[in-house]
Amino acid sequence: MSLIFKKELPDRGFTSEELQQSLFQALETLGRRKKVLAIPPDYTRFHSFAGELTSYCYKYYDEKLTDILPALGTHTAMTKSQIDHMFVGVPKKLFRVHDWRNDITTLGEVPAEYVSEVSNGKVKYTWPAQVNKLLADGGHDLILSIGQVVPHEVIGMANYNKNIFVGTGGSEGINKSHFLGAVYGMERIMGRAKNPVRDVLNYAADNFANHLPIVYVLTVVGKNSRGKLVVKGLYVGDDMECFEKAADLSLKENFKLLDEPLNKVVVYLDRAEFKSTWLGNKSIYRTRMAIADGGELIVLAPGLKEFGEDKKIDELIRKYGYLTTPEILELTEKNEDLQNNLSAAAHLIHGSSENRFKITYCPGCLSREEIENVNFSYTDFRDMMKKYDPTQLKEGYNILRNGEEIFYISNPALGLWAHKGRFN
Repeated sequence: MSLIFKKELPDRGFTSEELQQSLFQALETLGRRKKVLAIPPDYTRFHSFAGELTSYCYKYYDEKLTDILPALGTHTAMTKSQIDHMFVGVPKKLFRVHDWRNDITTLGEVPAEYVSEVSNGKVKYTWPAQVNKLLADGGHDLILSIGQVVPHEVIGMANYNKNIFVGTGGSEGINKSHFLGAVYGMERIMGRAKNPVRDVLNYAADNFANHLPIVYVLTVVGKNSRGKLVVKGLYVGDDMECFEKAADLSLKENFKLLDEPLNKVVVYLDRAEFKSTWLGNKSIYRTRMAIADGGELIVLAPGLKEFGEDKKIDELIRKYGYLTTPEILELTEKNEDLQNNLSAAAHLIHGSSENRFKITYCPGCLSREEIENVNFSYTDFRDMMKKYDPTQLKEGYNILRNGEEIFYISNPALGLWAHKGRFN
């Protein structure tokens, strides 16, 4: 089948009517189906337009769309209000909850030799291709994996088969994939469609998931001339070509390569989207290659109330804190709880600046003690909101009344920033 639909409108983006019409055209090409499963992202990817596309899928298939399985990965289940907000007009009875620790099946195992080869010997373990049982045993004749391609810290460019093997994956697969990316080096991965983690997932897709009727519906999101988020590209297909076309446009829309490093970056985390550092540390991941040595990242986080969305991972973050890569690798080698939760170990590596720049969190619902105990700096949220008022800041460079120059980002999940000296 390969790529069956591609449309790009980088100058202005799709209207809602054009997006629906384009999706319907692609679905028409697929032919009639009797039982359809949709796998969109969860609320943490609200801006992906996957909610709107899923609503259009329901409009197209009606009762033949029997199940919707948000790709939670390790995230908490969506609330009823989040479902209503993201998936307008879709009955809540269609939604299923993915349990990444229990409700999975293993399709096959990627050999340790292959994992070692693509990671340049950084790790050598087998990787299980795990998915939610509903994919393997649900009897669907079409599985629509819906989501946004955007730079990502674990897999270079988000989505495609990550939505399947991580979004609906099991604990071992998620743990090992995250650890592989962290040990290989996130700055060697971000913004790159080809990397060791993607190679492993592609191996799994080609060798163990060919029998599943998966079709990918991928978006690239950017801002139009009025500063409004719109879909700039829509791609539908069942192989790498679909993903690669989307990744090419995403790099043009979502990646900002700066001439010089930034001394001070201020990032705002929307309270409805970012309640944990597990998600909120995108402020670190996506800006780290732009920040100067000795610089500072200030994170305004009004909704921050926890570290990990999973209880066990939250405990591990509180126990060990964010440390340098060598320190976390040593702790992982010595401690069974990290060995059994490699995604947590990976997250602790990702959240460190490697002592290169200062990270200051300004949380709405966590104390100074909690923030400092995980090795971040703390400043009062209300004080910093007065100093760096998001309603008064523009995206990118700002010079404040006191002459201070900052670089402001309103949502780190929507892009990747780097300066030429660190991205090559």
